[in-house]
Amino acid sequence: MDLLNKARIKMDRQCQPIPDLPAPVGYSERALADVTVHDTESSLAVKKYWDVALGPLKQLPMNLFIMYMSGNSISIFPIMMVGMMVWRPIQALLAVKTTFKMLDPSPQSLIQKIVYFMSNLLGIALALYKCSSMGLLPTHSSDWLSFLEPQERMEYSGGGIIL
Repeated sequence: MDLLNKARIKMDRQCQPIPDLPAPVGYSERALADVTVHDTESSLAVKKYWDVALGPLKQLPMNLFIMYMSGNSISIFPIMMVGMMVWRPIQALLAVKTTFKMLDPSPQSLIQKIVYFMSNLLGIALALYKCSSMGLLPTHSSDWLSFLEPQERMEYSGGGIIL
């Protein structure tokens, strides 16, 4: 007798559809939404080649941070950092042909090679600037001629103290 009562309660609680309610946002009557792939293999390859071309340019902010953290003193750590900052772009410039060997001949391939080349040149320029700020580059005649006197400073200044 209890079994019949429980079944009757269960049947009363079943949900009845209400026809006046609108469908929720994003609801579709189809089993699966229409999904189409917009990127073809060629556009994915072009994106990959642009990633390769812009790689050295993306490394410049990290190189700037490393330059800042290494300081201007002449010791083993800053000199090794500057050496690597010069050597890596030179290696990349020597290997441009092998880097872009898989590149399909397209109108963008020349532009990508130019961007890659210029961003590596920017890396070398950044390393040369660091060498100059460390005093490693000869910028005056007295730096390479022993009979000339070194350039004398006209003025000395210090921050917040009187000299």
